[in-house]
Amino acid sequence: MSDLLRVEDLHVDFATDAGRAPAVRGVSLSVAPGEVLALVGESGSGKTVTARSVLGLLPGTATARGRVLLGDGTREPTEDVLTASAARLRALRGTHAAMVFQEPATALNPVLTIGGQLTEGLRAHGRGGGRAGRRALAVEWLDRVGIPDPAVRAGHYPHQLSGGQKQRAVIAMALALGTRLIVADEPTTALDVTVQAEILELLHRCRTDFGTAVLLITHNMGVVADLADRVAVMRAGRVVEQAPARNLFAAPAHPYTRELLAAVPDFGTGAREQPAAAADGAPVVRASGLVVEHPGRLGRKGFRAVDGVSFEIRPGEVLGLVGESGSGKTTIGRAIAGLTPVTSGELELFGAPLTRRRGSAGRIGYVFQDPATSFDPLLTIAESVAEPLVVHRRELGAKEIRARAGALLEAVQLPRGLADRYPHELSGGQRQRAALARALALRPTLLVADEPTSALDVSVQAKVLDLFAELQREFGFAALFVSHDLAVVERVADRVAVLHRGRIVEEGLTGQVLGSPRDDYTRRLVAALPVPDPVRQARRRRQASDVLEEGVAGA
Repeated sequence: MSDLLRVEDLHVDFATDAGRAPAVRGVSLSVAPGEVLALVGESGSGKTVTARSVLGLLPGTATARGRVLLGDGTREPTEDVLTASAARLRALRGTHAAMVFQEPATALNPVLTIGGQLTEGLRAHGRGGGRAGRRALAVEWLDRVGIPDPAVRAGHYPHQLSGGQKQRAVIAMALALGTRLIVADEPTTALDVTVQAEILELLHRCRTDFGTAVLLITHNMGVVADLADRVAVMRAGRVVEQAPARNLFAAPAHPYTRELLAAVPDFGTGAREQPAAAADGAPVVRASGLVVEHPGRLGRKGFRAVDGVSFEIRPGEVLGLVGESGSGKTTIGRAIAGLTPVTSGELELFGAPLTRRRGSAGRIGYVFQDPATSFDPLLTIAESVAEPLVVHRRELGAKEIRARAGALLEAVQLPRGLADRYPHELSGGQRQRAALARALALRPTLLVADEPTSALDVSVQAKVLDLFAELQREFGFAALFVSHDLAVVERVADRVAVLHRGRIVEEGLTGQVLGSPRDDYTRRLVAALPVPDPVRQARRRRQASDVLEEGVAGA
């Protein structure tokens, strides 16, 4: 038996106005039949460019050299993707290797049914016989990847499926063609933790039941610990370390690998200590029976996003709000900030009803999930940070406002040299730090942080979380910290409220809720989260299987 994939001294450059920019520098790796190789590293390390090279999916601005060889596992691989004709590439894609992209919604044709897209691939590769045979084979594979009512769902369009079901359909398309290698580029990043667990279980089955190998591209080290046999670590376009997964996690050899693993929040290693200040004082936020409904369109019934929620946030306290997409987390944060109207119930801010909160301008800071879209692209970073001061502190002169903006940038550990740059000239982590500075410009009593680290690399995330904790101690603000990442919430929150379908199902001290959950839904969330340790994760997988099965039907 030989390798399915062999990459030898791969170099990829991209054309830019300034010349050629190297993206991949001398990468060599291999994947054997039935093996899962994880390719890890931060954004810009070259992971996705390497993955796309395997299937000849590089853009026209790219120039590649070296060799990318595909085979069937029975003899030495000889099909060089980099020199193959367009016709040969079409034949190799799907049969020898298939791509599973990060966002399945963009990988599927919105105007074709799921079954139609499967049968089209089968027809193009001469599989499944006639039309009836292809239809039957498509339904069979939808069933084998765990999509409920596969004959019915085959007639659905992508928008009618959940995120997890769309990703299952994409994997079914690859398996139906008999592919021997799946190239999975961040296949679970856009999914909730419980759906992620189900997709990881499916990828496990691809290996054990179908003998399919997987080249897994990810920055989630918990996913790597759960799935990978071997790991290749990339930095600045180079592979700096390759090792069996258990060896790499237990004794990483390269300094960058050690740095990467040290930055990963390790769920279950203990919640932060509870500050005494959080127990005293009148609530900064008090919600009682809070209901938020989104109106329907064209005569359709509206959607109740938040359904009778009650909670409090006390001075100096961080309340973590967790749950899956669509549970109502962001809606609650926006309602507190006055960005979404409240339908019914009571919502008090700083001791006064939301409708009579005059004088509270500047007492609430807001950090949005995506810093790239929350900044005005025409304003410099200093101007964006200073804008709340310009609007709400009119007694301040221009010189004093600029000095305060500079001090805020220093407080979030951004050099003053970045003050006159525009948002697109900063990295994601730098933009999120600037967003924190802007949110703190008026020294708010309450900060609403909506998934502030979900778009960041793990090492950048760790720095932002440390900064958040440091600033919270320094400024003493209360915070609503919205996230779907339990490990992140465990690290920063004093208390946790678990939201499910618009209702709070469990609330309490972070260590109690996440360490000994009472509610079935909370237990499923905790069981679904992979930890960055292959030995512990294997044990958790065995223990969690019964818990997770309770929620599979609703995926």
